[in-house]
Amino acid sequence: METKLTIKLNKRVIDRAKFYAKNNRTSLSRMIESYLDIMTKKENKEFEITPLVKSLSGVVTLPNDYDYKQDYTKFLTDKFK
Repeated sequence: METKLTIKLNKRVIDRAKFYAKNNRTSLSRMIESYLDIMTKKENKEFEITPLVKSLSGVVTLPNDYDYKQDYTKFLTDKFK
């Protein structure tokens, strides 16, 4: 059963949302319905992991003391020498 809902939003937000909806071939109603559906599902407190991500899990193993910030800093330093 579909029911009409009236909401008040900032005009700029509405304009951006309409532009987004048009570019993604959907409607504002569908966007809002999807958002509300996702946000209100009780079992959806965590993000669902896609099969692709599940298949990649555990492919790379790193030492326990691995410091990604230090590694990334070194990478950027070398890149911009």
